[in-house]
Amino acid sequence: MNKDIFKKNAHALVDWMADYYFDDVKSMPVRSQVKPGYVRDKIPLNAPVDAEEFEALFDDFKDIILPGMTHWQHPRFFAYFPANVSPPSVLAEMLTSIMGTNAMLWETSPAATELEEAMMDWLKGLMALSQNWSGVIQDTASSAVFCSVLAARERATNWLGNETGLKDQKALAFYTSAEAHSSVEKAVKMAGLGRASIRLVPTDDDFAMKPSALISMIDDDRKKGIEPAMLVATVGTTGVGASDPLEPLGVIARSNNMYFHVDAAWAGSAMVCPEYRYLMRGIESADSYAFNPHKWMGVNFDCTAHFVKDADTLKRTLTILPEYLKTREGNNVTDYRDWGIQLGRRMRALKLWFVIRSYGVEGLQSMFRQHVEIAEDLAEKIFMTDGFELVTKPNLSLLTFRKSGNSEIEGDQATEALLTKVNDDGFTYLTRTVVKGRSVIRFQVGQMNTTRDDVMATWDRIVELAGYP
Repeated sequence: MNKDIFKKNAHALVDWMADYYFDDVKSMPVRSQVKPGYVRDKIPLNAPVDAEEFEALFDDFKDIILPGMTHWQHPRFFAYFPANVSPPSVLAEMLTSIMGTNAMLWETSPAATELEEAMMDWLKGLMALSQNWSGVIQDTASSAVFCSVLAARERATNWLGNETGLKDQKALAFYTSAEAHSSVEKAVKMAGLGRASIRLVPTDDDFAMKPSALISMIDDDRKKGIEPAMLVATVGTTGVGASDPLEPLGVIARSNNMYFHVDAAWAGSAMVCPEYRYLMRGIESADSYAFNPHKWMGVNFDCTAHFVKDADTLKRTLTILPEYLKTREGNNVTDYRDWGIQLGRRMRALKLWFVIRSYGVEGLQSMFRQHVEIAEDLAEKIFMTDGFELVTKPNLSLLTFRKSGNSEIEGDQATEALLTKVNDDGFTYLTRTVVKGRSVIRFQVGQMNTTRDDVMATWDRIVELAGYP
């Protein structure tokens, strides 16, 4: 592909991308409607021997791949959490892609490192975080929690885990909410500590971790000779958007010399708004904190802001310095390869820079506030609709509801049947969870192009599919 052909095809792609994002996606089914095997059956068993023209590739993308895509940028996408794309972020990704930078060392692209440092400082200012924090951009919150678990393990074993392994080390305990994200369990297992070291702390009526239960579990472990190593709290749980009380949890973590990590993967973006920062009260007691600008803030996936109080603990846990990675600048610059799992790193800071500058603080705040307000209006409408129950009120922009029934089991069955019907319909896309043993449907308002009309039209469609007038 020469320069002229590249430019021709690139222009065709950009034209398609603009039409897709601003217009066409709205008329597509939100969740892919294909059956298992649909895409795989259309792809040849073997790679082509001869080169193919780009037009053929692009046609196959539209004919084969597009039908098998669930459209996360659809304004009626209300499942999981958003994975927002914004035009300035897309343009930044195009520039990042063509440069193909590996941002592992300052030397391999000084601008990548120094822009990342600047963006983490910007985020601290946007969210009123103390300047005591240092920051790095990880790929996902799962990686951030894994790095934190490793740091906690090393601190609890006096840095012997990395040196001699875990065979002769004392048993450790890792505490988190029963509502916490599954990445916590995965991180503990990947760190070689075993599922048996995880403690799921009970939650209260608001699904927040109970400090009193945590204290009891720590006391029980100490009596058994098990060392409390880490506490992971959540601000904005995946199930219902609940938030753990950071202030008392921080006191408990400090008094027991535990590493304290706070996961605010989804809800953290909303801390740009001062009125929501009460959820972060007590964050200064934490050792690390992470949230995903790639969820609600409009920065293309993947981009996780990972803050640490003591960067030396993280770097001591993860640093390996072979001769081929030593550089002249050495300790005078930041080498982010020491801050995460991967050696090779994408340049993620450029899209964050483009998004924040393109929308400004006020633009981002307006979006978050609008989504929260729409969710509150929807909750009121659900509450007033016969045949439905509002199970959890909005936590920021996430709520849950279910179908009513003559019994709880009947309600569960009706709720599951409705969810299947809704998602098969294609008008919207919702996901499920369980609240106090009962099946519920999650509804999270967060897609950048979603309007109040999109939300209310979706509710009307749900009621219609449920068989109500």
